[in-house]
Amino acid sequence: MEYRPVKVRGHFDHSKELYIMPRTMVDPVREAREAGRISSSTESGAYVITPFHCSDLGVTILVNRGFVPRKKVNPDTRQKGQVVGEVDLVGIVRLTETRKPFVPENSPQENYWHYRDLEAMAKTAGTEPIFIDADFKSTVPGGPIGGVTLRNEHMQYIITWYGLSTATLYMWFQKFLRRTPGA
Repeated sequence: MEYRPVKVRGHFDHSKELYIMPRTMVDPVREAREAGRISSSTESGAYVITPFHCSDLGVTILVNRGFVPRKKVNPDTRQKGQVVGEVDLVGIVRLTETRKPFVPENSPQENYWHYRDLEAMAKTAGTEPIFIDADFKSTVPGGPIGGVTLRNEHMQYIITWYGLSTATLYMWFQKFLRRTPGA
């Protein structure tokens, strides 16, 4: 079911928010405008993961409501964006992530998450290990910016890999084809 859109109805439990950080905001409009640039601008912050009780299903799941800047991680700084009451929500189903090399371990006791570990997150928040990324339409003024998307950094990858290939070819040429006399 990963990457499949789903629609759920229910309410949020803001008292048990989790934060995956550090993260940067991905703005598709800015990404399209800046496509091909070597570096992208980064605003550090977190993804706000909130338990969501699905009234029609009778289960509580985890919902990534979206990105907030670092200064808005504390829920007291974004009271206006804390959705109250029943809402319809559309999101994309996501599965657990494995920890990548060099990524720190999650720290559930400090509510510091670096990657999506559904079992541990669900246990901490008292939910089922079901996770969805809310779409952009879920964004409310003063709240997290929904619609987590993938960053387009293809130009960086092209330059990196072609640069490495060129450097390797040059070193190979120097070692095997351009032998010095007397060597």
